Amino acid sequence: MKKFLKVFKFMYFFTCFFVLLGNTSFAYIDPSAVTYIIQAVAGVCIAIGAACTVYRHKIMKFFRKMKKKHNKKKDADKEQEV
Repeated sequence: MKKFLKVFKFMYFFTCFFVLLGNTSFAYIDPSAVTYIIQAVAGVCIAIGAACTVYRHKIMKFFRKMKKKHNKKKDADKEQEV
């Protein structure tokens, strides 16, 4: 319990220190920096979309093969019945 109080006092002190003694800054974000960020986010989104499409096609191909095998087996069973 004493260790918890020490940690709490430490966190309380530093929180108050940064809130009370913090300086206000007026920062400027360059438009080219924002454009760079937008391009990076767009690139990641496009890459994720492309990866999802590739794997979706692989999954669809797998199920099509399974369906064909199932249909062939079904047709073979029907021929044997006749």
